Amino acid sequence: MTATASDRAIAEDHPAFARGPVLAVAAAVGLLLTAVSGRYGYFGDELYFVAARHHLAWGYADQPPLVPLLALVADTVAPGSVAVLRIPATLATTAVVVLAALLARELGGGRRAQLVAAGAVAVSPTFLGTGHLLATSTLDPLVWTAVTLLLVRWVRTRDDRLLLAAGAVTAIGLQIKFLLVAFWAVALVAVLICGPREMLRRPALWGGGAFAVLVTLPTLAWQAQNGWPQLAFTRTVAAESEYAGGALGFLPVAVGLGGLLIGTVLTVHGEVALLRAPALRWLGVTVLGVTALFLVTGGRPYYVAGLLPLVWAMSASRIETHRPAVWWRWIPTWPTYVASALFVLGVLNVVPVAPAETHSDQPLVIGHFQRDEIGWPDYVADVRAAHAALPPDTARTAVVVTDDYWTYAALQHYAPDLPSYSYSRGAAYLGTPPEDSGAVLLVGDPRPLAPAFGSVTRIGTLDNELRVNNLTRGTPIFLLQGRTVAWDLLWDRVRDL
Repeated sequence: MTATASDRAIAEDHPAFARGPVLAVAAAVGLLLTAVSGRYGYFGDELYFVAARHHLAWGYADQPPLVPLLALVADTVAPGSVAVLRIPATLATTAVVVLAALLARELGGGRRAQLVAAGAVAVSPTFLGTGHLLATSTLDPLVWTAVTLLLVRWVRTRDDRLLLAAGAVTAIGLQIKFLLVAFWAVALVAVLICGPREMLRRPALWGGGAFAVLVTLPTLAWQAQNGWPQLAFTRTVAAESEYAGGALGFLPVAVGLGGLLIGTVLTVHGEVALLRAPALRWLGVTVLGVTALFLVTGGRPYYVAGLLPLVWAMSASRIETHRPAVWWRWIPTWPTYVASALFVLGVLNVVPVAPAETHSDQPLVIGHFQRDEIGWPDYVADVRAAHAALPPDTARTAVVVTDDYWTYAALQHYAPDLPSYSYSRGAAYLGTPPEDSGAVLLVGDPRPLAPAFGSVTRIGTLDNELRVNNLTRGTPIFLLQGRTVAWDLLWDRVRDL
């Protein structure tokens, strides 16, 4: 069903896209991220994606296949270039800036509203912080934002082609993460409760959904063939939720993803505005429902990042048409945005603006993400040195095993000649040590493997504070000899998602 005459009349009476200012904001974000993309080394997850490119499959234990495929393309075009690897992340983040402005436009916002929404993304610590990293958490919000834009536009125009497009975008999103399933599950219930129930009667909605499922079937088949490791991984994530404050910290962190001031105010204001708008109430309910779902299932706060541009755009459109209260009228103004940007870049340091170099007598002060972007070559050099120190007969058949998938990925990238493996997370599915291998150079905690070996000897430690990142600092190195259990059986026993 296409748009009615009344719908077309509504569509014509619509604010123009503030193309110049919005694209200028997006370009500024893109230039910043491009400038810093090559300043630091690989983030741990990026190394894992680069390692996974050698094991291309329809799925992985902890994710669908798209991001490792992007890593393959980038590393083929420019081998070893971290800046090229991060181009998709930069493009995704700048695209969210533009989509946020388009959402504000769809919600009736003019030039100011579009800039307020675009600016909120541009100074958001979560979008800037992940924007220079190739990660599922960087690409996934783009898909969520695109889907919500298409649905908001459908509410305005009733053009069913938008529902088909939403299905196509969902198909792409399900190749990045499966989180979008939560959005659709909650959204459909919200539509049933709040309306517009007409959406549920549109064949285009179900046709788009069928297409998304069809495209995802190979990934689902891989999961089924491997015992559905994604479900076990989800339970692992839930068990690790305490790292972000657990259930008590989920809401404060989720609301504050856009920043202490701008993001928090726009999030609360935009959510209230959605709930008060009859035609869009279902989206407000969806935001609350998805947030509650991730909270009770132990999801991570950044899982809801893809919904933030929607609520920010809603807030921005209402700010433009309804004068804000006196006590916060100054918040959606350019001085506050400039101050927020300076705070995010200078104090939070979520973007690697400062170089990583330091002198031996000076501590390295860097941001949260950058702590795990340094030291990987030195880490590998230390492991290689430990391997080289083994007696020649032992070294000839020895394999390196790590208890962490990041360190495994670093070895795969910087020392491909060393036979390295890991029983950690998705890396456990990328290879098993050969049965004819001998001793094990174990990097990490030896307890899971120790019962299957006759001797366990500590031979070293990674503890150079200036050269090695926080993850590997202090990691012990053990030599395990005299294996008594077949690797296939042992690997199934120690595999840890």
